[in-house]
Amino acid sequence: MEKINWKKHLKVSATVVALVAGATVVWASGGGNGEAVHHNAWNDVDTWKVLNFVLLALGCFFIAKKPVAQFFSSRTKGIEEELTDLEEKKAEAERKLAEYQARFRNLEQESEQIIEDYIKQGEDAKKRIIAEAEAQAEKLEDMAKRNIEQEFKAAKALLKQEIVDRAMEQAEALIKKSITTQDQNRLVDEYLKKVEA
Repeated sequence: MEKINWKKHLKVSATVVALVAGATVVWASGGGNGEAVHHNAWNDVDTWKVLNFVLLALGCFFIAKKPVAQFFSSRTKGIEEELTDLEEKKAEAERKLAEYQARFRNLEQESEQIIEDYIKQGEDAKKRIIAEAEAQAEKLEDMAKRNIEQEFKAAKALLKQEIVDRAMEQAEALIKKSITTQDQNRLVDEYLKKVEA
């Protein structure tokens, strides 16, 4: 903003005041020369009032011309800058809106992709758990079969042992019943011969 030149304004104001004062003196000195002058009231009064008003208006115009022009110029410039700033902000807001809309669209796609991934992971986990359960069941079945076979072998061996033990008991009982003293002596003699040999 330009600096106001007060000296120039004072000169213009002084000129206007001098003109108005001079016009007043001229009007007051208008002559009747002792004669009754018929004045046209409309012309005398209104002409000077109009002249005074015109001079005052011109003086005000010259005094206020630059500051008013500068005020309106700076105001116009300020409004233009503000409009430019607002347009830039609007463009930035529109750009951000477009960016957020794109992100939102991407977010929808990403959320769908994440859901699909979780479903796939769930199905994979289900398959893996089922496979592990089947493998575990197979191992348990094999282990149960081996346990059954071992139990069966142990029971079979125990049964054989019992059969052998009973057979021995029965054979011993039968031998005790059927052996005579003579047979006992003969067996002792055979045993001794084997030991000596």
